[in-house]
Amino acid sequence: MHPPLYLAPPSTDRIREHIHAGRLGAIVTPSSGNRIPEEGLWAADSGIFGTEYVGDGPYMDWLEERAPFADRCLFATAPDVPFNAYASINRSYPFLERIREMGYPVALVAQDFMEFCPYWDWPDFDVFFVGGSTSWKLSPAAAVLSRAAYMAGRWVHVGRVNSLKRDRYAAAAMGADSADGTLLTNGPDKHLPSALGWTWHLLLDDENALADVEDLTSDPYDGRYDLRARLGPPPSPPQPRPAPLHEQLALL
Repeated sequence: MHPPLYLAPPSTDRIREHIHAGRLGAIVTPSSGNRIPEEGLWAADSGIFGTEYVGDGPYMDWLEERAPFADRCLFATAPDVPFNAYASINRSYPFLERIREMGYPVALVAQDFMEFCPYWDWPDFDVFFVGGSTSWKLSPAAAVLSRAAYMAGRWVHVGRVNSLKRDRYAAAAMGADSADGTLLTNGPDKHLPSALGWTWHLLLDDENALADVEDLTSDPYDGRYDLRARLGPPPSPPQPRPAPLHEQLALL
C-alpha cells in the first residue's frame, strides 16, 4: 500500500509551496480561477461535477491554452455524465483522442454501472478516474475495476477523498496513485495539516487499513448501491397462454 498523491486547488501560497516541493499535486478547473503552479505536478479537471461547468467547447479551449504545461500534467479529464456510465462513456469518447493530441494523458471518469457497460476499452485512455456516487465508489465493483486498471498499466485517481479513512481506503482497496477532494477548497490553510498528515499516517501506520476497507465497502446489492432502485422494477413475467379449446375439451 502506497499513499496516493493528494491533489489540491493551488489557491494559497502555503499550498503552492507544498506543490512545488512535491508533497502535494495541484488540481485545476476552468471555473476555479487558479493558475497552474510554476513547479510540480498538476491535473486538469473539467469541473462538470460542480455547478459552474464552462461547457465542452470552452473546456477544450482552456486545455489548449495550457498545453505548454502538459509535460508535467498527470491527466486531463474528458467531459462526463455523473452517475451514469453508459451516458458518460458516450459523452467522453469523442474527446479522448482530442485531449491526447494536445499532449495530455487523458482520464476517463468511471461512473455507476461501469462494470456492466461494454462500450470502453483500456487502450482508449491513460488514467482511470474513479467518480460516481459514493455507494458505487465504495462498491467491490469499483475496487475491482481500479485494481484491473492498475494491472493494465493505468494511473488510478480517486475523487471525493476528504478524510484519512477515505484516503486509506483509496490506497488499500483501490491501489490509488492519486486522490482529491473538496477539503482544501473550503478553509484551505486550516485543513492543510490534515491533508499532509494523511500521507504520514499511511506510511507509518497501516494497521487499520483492512478494517477501514471492510467498514467502508458497499456491497452493490445491500441497499446503498441498489440496482433495483436505480434501474426500476423488472418487467412482469408473461402470463401463460390458455390451451386451445379442443385440448381443454379433451381433458373433460
